[in-house]
Amino acid sequence: MGISDKQRAIMEKGASNLSRWIGSTTSVTLHTLFFVISFLMPVLGAVSFDRMLLVLTTVVSLEAIYLSIFIQMSINMHNQKIDIIQEDIEELGEDLEEIGEDIEELGEDIEEIGEDIEEIQKDVDEIQENVDEIQENVDEIQENVDEIQGEASGEPRGEKNESELLLSIQATLLHLQNEIDLLRASR
Repeated sequence: MGISDKQRAIMEKGASNLSRWIGSTTSVTLHTLFFVISFLMPVLGAVSFDRMLLVLTTVVSLEAIYLSIFIQMSINMHNQKIDIIQEDIEELGEDLEEIGEDIEELGEDIEEIGEDIEEIQKDVDEIQENVDEIQENVDEIQENVDEIQGEASGEPRGEKNESELLLSIQATLLHLQNEIDLLRASR
């Protein structure tokens, strides 16, 4: 017949409490009183010396046997707890290693992000330069358009004739087309 878990828990708690009590001042006092009374009984004539020794050695032997059992039970319980704690420590060590690896990976990711930001900044600077060039070209085209509109409205032509003006507009448009193609290629 096996012992149920509840009975085992009660026995383990009792063994632990008894082991703790045996090491107390109260236990030493009670044992001392018991031995003094045991040795006084033959002196007072209550029992024979041989009988007292027989009872005393039997009681002391039984107590020693049970104490060793209870102490061993306490040691076993403590060993189980130590094993559980050791497993927890090992798991924590593994978790710390994983956290360290994660931190290293995050550091690498941050470095990569920094590099990406630098590249993006360079791209933004290049785009800004291209936008500035396009704006200059747009300004030139606007001047040409203004000049053409002025000629159409009868204002004096200035130094350029119509064909030169059209060639200039055509060259500007080709230049803009090339800039747009370069922007598309850089993406």
